[in-house]
Amino acid sequence: MFMTLATTPFTFSDANKYTVIGCDDFALIVGGEGRNFQNGCVSLCSSSDVLVEGECSGIGCCQTAIPKGLKRFNSSVASLSRHANITSFNPCGYAFLGDPESFKFSVSYLSDSTFENRTIENVPVILEWAIGTENCSEAEKFNDFACLGNSYCVDSDINECRNNPCDEHGTCKNTPGTFSCSCKKGYSGDGIKGRGGCIANSQFPVTKFALGLSFGCLALISAATMVYFSIKRRKLMKLREKYFEQNGGLLLKQQLSSNDTNMKSTKIFSAEELEKATKNYSKDRILGRGGYGTVYKGILQDQQIVAIKKSRIMDHSQIEQFINEVIILTQVNHRNVMKILGCCLETEVPLLVYEFVSNNTLFHHIHNSGGKPWFSWDNRLRIATEAAGALAYLHSAAAMPVIHRDIKSPNILLDEYYTAKISDFGASRLVPIDQTMVSTLVQGTLGYLDPEYFHTGQLTERSDVYSFGIVLAELMTGRKPLSNTKNEEEKSLSTFFVVSLKEDRLFQIVDPRVLREGSLEQIKNVGELVKRCLKLHSEERPSMKEVMMELEGLRKLSKHPWSQQEVEEGYV
Repeated sequence: MFMTLATTPFTFSDANKYTVIGCDDFALIVGGEGRNFQNGCVSLCSSSDVLVEGECSGIGCCQTAIPKGLKRFNSSVASLSRHANITSFNPCGYAFLGDPESFKFSVSYLSDSTFENRTIENVPVILEWAIGTENCSEAEKFNDFACLGNSYCVDSDINECRNNPCDEHGTCKNTPGTFSCSCKKGYSGDGIKGRGGCIANSQFPVTKFALGLSFGCLALISAATMVYFSIKRRKLMKLREKYFEQNGGLLLKQQLSSNDTNMKSTKIFSAEELEKATKNYSKDRILGRGGYGTVYKGILQDQQIVAIKKSRIMDHSQIEQFINEVIILTQVNHRNVMKILGCCLETEVPLLVYEFVSNNTLFHHIHNSGGKPWFSWDNRLRIATEAAGALAYLHSAAAMPVIHRDIKSPNILLDEYYTAKISDFGASRLVPIDQTMVSTLVQGTLGYLDPEYFHTGQLTERSDVYSFGIVLAELMTGRKPLSNTKNEEEKSLSTFFVVSLKEDRLFQIVDPRVLREGSLEQIKNVGELVKRCLKLHSEERPSMKEVMMELEGLRKLSKHPWSQQEVEEGYV
C-alpha cells in the first residue's frame, strides 16, 4: 500500500498509529518525503482463545508509532506461516494507519466476513497543516477562521516581539523561533538575532580607546583564562569520578582484584585515553552503527588497533548486571568469539574495548562478495561451523551460559584469515545455571527474531538457534532476511525457505555458486538443518551443539558425488 501527501500542505500526524491485525502476520511501514524512517510490528496468536477483546498488544493485533512530519509512506504485510494452522478463525491479515483513539480492537476483526463488511473503515487518519501567519487567538476573530468542525487550532510559532525586546530606539522583527532588532536613524547596534539595544552615534575615538584598554586588560584576561581552564578541568575530573562510581567502577575493580589471570588482563581505560585513540570519536573512525551503539576504530598509545563500542543508552538500575556480564565475557576463551580487552566507566554510558577484526561482516560478504574466489561453498560451510561452535560454547561451556539474543550476519565478523568471530554482546543475557530461560523485554533484529520469543518474552538458548537458521539460509541463497518485493511469499526469507523446501524447490532457490560447488547431498542436508532451526516451537529445534556437530559432519562429505562414482567405476 502506498500513500502520499507530497503535493499537498498536509502531513500525517504523529498522533496516528500503524496497526496490524492478524494471527500470523508482520508488517513494515517505510516513510519518506519529510521524514525518512522504517518501522513495523508482528501480530501472532495460536488460537482464538488467547485473544482479548479491546486489547491491541501483539496478540492478534499490534501497533507502532510514526514520526512527526511524515508526508509519504509504503506499507507491506506478510505472513510468517501463510495462516496454515489458524485459517479457521483468521484466514488473512491486514494493516492500516489511523487514529488509535478511534479504534478499539475486536476479536471479530480477524474473520473473513468482518473484513468484507469493512467494519474498520470508520477509523480516521489525522492530518496536520498550517494556515496563515497569525496565532490562534488572532485568527479566530476572523470570519474565515479555518479550524472548525473536525479540526482545532495550535500556535505554530510565538511572537517574540510581543514584549518589545528591542529598546525604544529599535524596531523588532519576529522570525521563527527568535527575533532581530534594527536601529532607528541616528542610533547603532549589533542587530544580531535574539539580541537588542541601540545607542546614539558619537565621535568617540573608539580605535584608540580599544587599543589602550586591550593592553591594560591583557594580564587580567590571561589570568582569567588560566582560572577558567583550571576550574573546567577540575569539574571534568569530578564528573568522570561520578560516572565511574555510577557505572560500577568500584564493583569492577573489586572483581578484577581476584587471582583470575583472564580478569587481570582486562584493563579499565580512561576516557581521555579512548578520546585520543579515536581522534575524539571522529566520523572517519566509525566502523559501524547498530541498534545498541556505534563502533569506532581506535589506535592506542602502544599502536595496538582496537574496536571501541559506544553504547546509546544505559539503564543505571542494571549497572551491576552489566559489570557481571563484562566479567563473564572476559573469561570467555574461544577463538571464534571477539575478545573483550577492557572498558571505560568515566563517561555517561560505559564504553567497551574489543579486539579489532579487520575483514568486515559476514552480511557484507554474502551480499557483496558472492563472486570472489575465496567465498566458496566450502568456506561458507566452514564459517557457519565456526560460528555454530562459538554459540555452542557460549550456551554450554562458558562459566555461566550466555544467550547472545541478536545473532545475525552483521554480528559475525571475519578476520584477515576469514575466520568467523561472534560480536556485539550489547543485547546478551546471562542464564543462571539452575534455569533454562529468562524473561526479558523483547530485543533483536526484525527478520532474525525468534517469533516464539517475540510473542512470549521468554528467552531461551533455542532463540539463538532460530536466528542462526536465518544466517544459514542467507549463506545458502544469498537473499536478505526481509525483502521489499511485491511477491508476499518472498518477503520473509524464513517463510520463503521453508515453503520452498516443502514444495521440493530447494535447488531452485539456492545461490548458483552453491549449487555448482556443493554436493547435492550436502545442500539437501543443510537445507533440512535450516528447516529444523526455523521451527516455530523452540523445543522442536536442535541445540547449537547439535547444529555444530551436524555441520562438521557435512563438511566431510565429498564435494562431488559423481567424482566418487567415477573412481569406483575405474576399479571395475
